[in-house]
Amino acid sequence: MTVTKNQILAHDEIAHKIKRIAYQIYETFVDDNEIVLAGIAPGGIFLTSKIREVLEKISPLKVIVCEVKIDKENPLSSITTSIPEEMYSHKSVVVIDDVLNSGSTLIYTVKHFLNVPLKKFKTAVLVDRNHKRFPVKADFKGISLSTSLQEKVIVTFGKNNKDAVYLQ
Repeated sequence: MTVTKNQILAHDEIAHKIKRIAYQIYETFVDDNEIVLAGIAPGGIFLTSKIREVLEKISPLKVIVCEVKIDKENPLSSITTSIPEEMYSHKSVVVIDDVLNSGSTLIYTVKHFLNVPLKKFKTAVLVDRNHKRFPVKADFKGISLSTSLQEKVIVTFGKNNKDAVYLQ
């Protein structure tokens, strides 16, 4: 049996959604001087860098990028960040991932950040699958998809306008 991929979003549509998410983030944090964008590796960090580019064009916010590494198969194992806790303590943080599937990766990442005092905390995803097993939601999302549990959402970030979202 051949598995086919159906393109859900093309590069221009993704760029539009990223721009809208960036504006929503700016509107939410307009009274802040700086913000920490914490991208969950690997896909979330690519999305984070694209949101950062837009934020730096449209706002005076100082943007600090933090890469979050979590074992998505075993989210209870250690979570590491590319910056020390002191750099996000008492700051506004947005955790970013490419796809919100069951919610386990996002909720355990949220738990990690809640171990330190934060000023404000939000979440953002490009694709929200609406199949959550955990009570977590995306404050900012590009698109919501009602899919079957057997379907898979694939987000690709590539050079030369090759960004795409597929349903498989």
